[in-house]
Amino acid sequence: MPFDTKRVIDPFRPAEGPPPVTLIPYIGWLLRGAWPVIGVSAFLSALAGTMEIASAWVLGAVVDAATVSGPEQAFSGESLTMMLGALAFFILVRPFMMGLSSAANTLFIMPNVFSLTLSRLHRWTMGQSVTYFDNDFAGRIAQKQMQSASAMTEVSMETINSIIFAFASIIGAGALIFTIDPWLVVVFLVWLSGYVLLIRYFLPRVRARSKARAAARANVSGQVVDTITNIKTVKLFAHAEHEDRVALSAIEQFRQRAFDFAKVAVSFRIILFTLAGILPVLLVGGSLWLWSAGTTTIGSVVAAGTVSIRLAQMTGWVSFTLMGISANIGELEDGMRTLAYPNRLDDDPDAKDLTVPEGRVTLDHLSFAYGRDVGGVEDITLDIKPGEKLGIVGASGAGKSTLVALLMRLYDPEGGRILIDGQDIRHVTQDSLRRKIGMVTQETAMFNRSAMDNIRYGRPEASEEEVFAAAAKAEADEFIQTLADHMGHEGYEARLGERGVKLSGGQRQRIALARAILKDAPILVLDEATSALDSEVEAAIQSALERVMEGKTVLAVAHRLSTISHMDRIAVLDAGRIVEIGSHDDLLAKGGLYARYWSRQSGGFLGSEAAE
Repeated sequence: MPFDTKRVIDPFRPAEGPPPVTLIPYIGWLLRGAWPVIGVSAFLSALAGTMEIASAWVLGAVVDAATVSGPEQAFSGESLTMMLGALAFFILVRPFMMGLSSAANTLFIMPNVFSLTLSRLHRWTMGQSVTYFDNDFAGRIAQKQMQSASAMTEVSMETINSIIFAFASIIGAGALIFTIDPWLVVVFLVWLSGYVLLIRYFLPRVRARSKARAAARANVSGQVVDTITNIKTVKLFAHAEHEDRVALSAIEQFRQRAFDFAKVAVSFRIILFTLAGILPVLLVGGSLWLWSAGTTTIGSVVAAGTVSIRLAQMTGWVSFTLMGISANIGELEDGMRTLAYPNRLDDDPDAKDLTVPEGRVTLDHLSFAYGRDVGGVEDITLDIKPGEKLGIVGASGAGKSTLVALLMRLYDPEGGRILIDGQDIRHVTQDSLRRKIGMVTQETAMFNRSAMDNIRYGRPEASEEEVFAAAAKAEADEFIQTLADHMGHEGYEARLGERGVKLSGGQRQRIALARAILKDAPILVLDEATSALDSEVEAAIQSALERVMEGKTVLAVAHRLSTISHMDRIAVLDAGRIVEIGSHDDLLAKGGLYARYWSRQSGGFLGSEAAE
């Protein structure tokens, strides 16, 4: 059985609690569970870093041994022993330590940290409320998740691979230089102080400008995805030039932020290269002076020169790495502002699964206005008996969609409560609530997956035969058999395109209905479920709908009054309140708002004129 790195870091381990909203605790939350492996990798990187200084010491020792032996005895005796030891070090010990450090970082840190952080951010984001997604671009949210996971992986890897490595090298270099002469250490520390001051000045500026660049890049992604998602609308309204201007404006903002970042990066590099060039001059010049004074050996000069050149080279890539780490931390902070802050409806800590033995739905003085003074619903009290079929009608803005959203607990009521078989839905788990409610909406949601997968979403464990049966009941089987996609899939295996764009409105509605049929939940919500169907197709599936509704508690929202005229009761909403309730015949006899709606309709459809 091949070795699986998942044994070292579980890349899908759930996080404990919400993500903190300050940087260091946020990083700790993302990496929780990976710290032991990160620690081992850091230790191996430190050992690899000491190999650089050990290389310089070995070279100096070989030169000193050869110098003492003289040209005639350079390849014999102690000098030969030192050469063989150096050979073993350079072709065995050093490569092994470097390879071990690289393997720990590349095999264990890189693939697993990315998966760990992305899975945690995705799970947290999936738990955010509907309002969170309403207030942002889908593409921007996805970009932030990928950006944050990539940044966290880069920060982890480069901190281990470069910073720990360099830190160990600097400590080793200081120790080696001290053996040459303590005063050289003073020179080295003065140079190192200048290097640290340079880092402290530039890195916060790099981080800030990286954060601004990341935000601008995510905005470009969000804008482009928004345009592509609505490409048919763009073409139908001939607004390609307008969308191009909007996209170019976002791209220009990103270009400016990238230019700002580049300016500070170039300044940093120029000063850095100058400072790096000073170190060999100081150390080699100092050691040569000491050699000329007879206080050190030529081997020490070689070791000092090797160390100084290596450290000068290292300051370049370490500084660039630090700049990259700082840039990635800026991206992490930018992602944290979008992803970590909670905007969610969490389950009650003691929430239990909802049980629905009967299917009674009770609205008890229910009020919700989206935090505003007007809109939504106000003080609605309604008892829907088990198995009752309730129609809900009203002009646009009357509160019908709000009522459905509250029942599905997409929002919590601002006043009152909703009970299902006596259980307050705020005290049951949201997943168990939504499993007990089947729903078909006016704007049907389709995944860019096969027709089989889209229908089976209602009950993932359903067999193919059960999917076929549900499709047949929804009058969808016939057109599904004719589907084909660009990859050669046909019938139930054909992909439907993003949001089901390859289907007509009626076809999407019938697949959504098949999904609800397959789910077979005890409570069924039909939110304009047949609005996209023409009269002929609606009539064809009406009997199927009646079979689906049999034995279930049904709430049917409709503008087309003919579709709910056969319901047990009809509730008429106006300005967020129930103003009338009764059967179709009772409401017509009453001669109130419902009767006016009915009389004004052509073909039984409630249009905007009904609000007059």
